Amino acid sequence: MTLRFEQILAEGIAQTSYLVGDDAEGTAAVVDPRPDAEIYLDLARHFGLTITHVLETHIHADFMSGARELVDRLGGSAELCVSEEGGAEYDFPHRRLRPGERLPFGAVELEVVATPGHTPEHVSFLLRERGREQPWGILSGDSFFVDSVGRPDLLGDEQTEELTRALFRTLHEVYRPLPDGTIVYPCHGAGSECGPAIGDRTSTTIGFERQHNTYFAIDDYEEFRQAMQADAPPVPTHYPRLKKVNAAGPAVLGNLPRVPALGPGAFAAAARGGRLVDTRDMLAFGGGHIAGAINIGGRPDLSVWAGWLLDPDQPLFIVLDDDTSLARIVTLLWRVGFTRFGGYLAGGMAAWQEAGQPLRHLPQLTVHELCENPDLLPLDVRKEDEWEGGHVPGARHLFLGELPDRMQELDRDQPIATYCASGFRASIAASLLAASGFDVRNVPGSWKAWRAAGFDVAKE
Repeated sequence: MTLRFEQILAEGIAQTSYLVGDDAEGTAAVVDPRPDAEIYLDLARHFGLTITHVLETHIHADFMSGARELVDRLGGSAELCVSEEGGAEYDFPHRRLRPGERLPFGAVELEVVATPGHTPEHVSFLLRERGREQPWGILSGDSFFVDSVGRPDLLGDEQTEELTRALFRTLHEVYRPLPDGTIVYPCHGAGSECGPAIGDRTSTTIGFERQHNTYFAIDDYEEFRQAMQADAPPVPTHYPRLKKVNAAGPAVLGNLPRVPALGPGAFAAAARGGRLVDTRDMLAFGGGHIAGAINIGGRPDLSVWAGWLLDPDQPLFIVLDDDTSLARIVTLLWRVGFTRFGGYLAGGMAAWQEAGQPLRHLPQLTVHELCENPDLLPLDVRKEDEWEGGHVPGARHLFLGELPDRMQELDRDQPIATYCASGFRASIAASLLAASGFDVRNVPGSWKAWRAAGFDVAKE
């Protein structure tokens, strides 16, 4: 017998899912799957396993659940299991898990344990060898993270106090009694907004967290409540939406969402009825793009910022760096709930230019040019803690996720230069502003380049 335990990381959304099984018995479970479910089927085939159970720790808010998609790919032979805690309601076929229930997979078993706080229905799964009571690990979902814990404020102010108390009890009654050697496998790593300041590692131990996790160490509830309230990051706009989608049950597609290839003329006509997303590098976008396009470069972060800034009810029209990257880009968008696609520009911007279609340009400004031009307003679109750590003197701060709703606070007669940490988010912001008629330019390299050049730093 060999225990098969695989952690699967979805970069960008910093989400981890798990395959747990025993190759002697040949059965396995998948916990918290993402929608591009082929990876779990590939792993199961590689290890000679049959996925018999698909388990959810809670109703996710930050990514589209792949539980229904995976069960469908398995021909409906696997059980889709969800928590019966907290009065949670689901609009799709499922089996409800009870705290204390044990699910055996050969010599390994998963025990359901209620861990409310992040959400009322949240459960985690203790991992143990059959016949031994002491667990060797726990799949903690969003209740417990490296250096952090799950935030309790995602369901609104009316439930935050109750969930904060529940989270405090979960930490003291479930996690603190676990042996120091217990390995914690969370559902998220650094980059997720499901908890404050989540650490870089994708697993940890109870003993390490007992020494280094400031939230885990707090004994007084009022101190804990204040810490959670003070440290909570902004709530991404797609979280409330995806919470509803995942409770209702995402549509089963059976494959990647379909995206038709459109030539320049057809693309230009069709894109008027949707949202144009240019996924090329910021410098390529600046050199020439289609009017009205938003530039979200095709790296894993695309998932997060698409979730923040795009409307899933609008069909998306995609400009690619290369046609062969279509599947990767669509996957990144699918993970945060985008399934409506009007098409992609076949042949890319080369085809667009050769067809004589019009181009817009977005000026790219070096930090030296920014420093030497006092007429420009430096617009810092980083997070609050980044801004507080130091910024360009004279800059205005406006977090990128809030920019669409706060654009009216900016003076349209004031030339603007957007910057972030490296230029990726700044280019998104600049493209949004340019599409709304602002006089704007982007600063590649941004804050990293500013510091490297040795220019002055301001702090509040």
